[in-house]
Amino acid sequence: MRAVDYRLNALVDAGLVETAPLSELARLAAENGATLIQYRDKYAKTRQMIERAIEIRKALAPTGIPFVVNDRVDVALASCADGVHLGADDMEPETARRLLGPDAIIGLTVKNASDGAKASSAPVNYACIGGVYQTLSKINLDPPVGMRGFSALRRGLKSARPDLPVGAIAGIKLENVAQLIAEGADGIAAISAIFHAPDVAAATRDFRWAIDTAIANRQQ
Repeated sequence: MRAVDYRLNALVDAGLVETAPLSELARLAAENGATLIQYRDKYAKTRQMIERAIEIRKALAPTGIPFVVNDRVDVALASCADGVHLGADDMEPETARRLLGPDAIIGLTVKNASDGAKASSAPVNYACIGGVYQTLSKINLDPPVGMRGFSALRRGLKSARPDLPVGAIAGIKLENVAQLIAEGADGIAAISAIFHAPDVAAATRDFRWAIDTAIANRQQ
């Protein structure tokens, strides 16, 4: 299965379109340290989603940074994205793998022990635990898992699949990065902390530096 560098997953949410073209924001993040770009759009019609996804893919092509679509396997297929990120209510990972093929990237959100058990046996390339903290980027009906919940879910995933990259998402700020990495996160997913920053490129570089430094410290 394709290896994924999950150190910094930058989520380009459709709500950011009022700030700048999504493709431009994706390219900025990719050029300044993001190792994975995810396009998330909860409201656009399918045709518009495909158009936006194609624009993002084309903007990212020179960078070599992989690109996944949140939730929508059909949009990922139509736009020739590298893969898809699935939630608990989305298509089953096994079905997505069959449709997207063996080389596609498939990620899975993990919110509880049941999700963790599913991820442990599913044909996915990475798992992302969250929300860790409260966030304004998405309406979450589930309460945040917090640092203790993250640690427990991460241990369960790693005990079943030691090589599975496990990330953290939701409400993560630069000052939280070192603790999350110390608790075993392989990387961070960020939206607001990067794309709502006054300087997107600088914010991305700061996150990547913090992640790399924390990983190096953990390995000592």
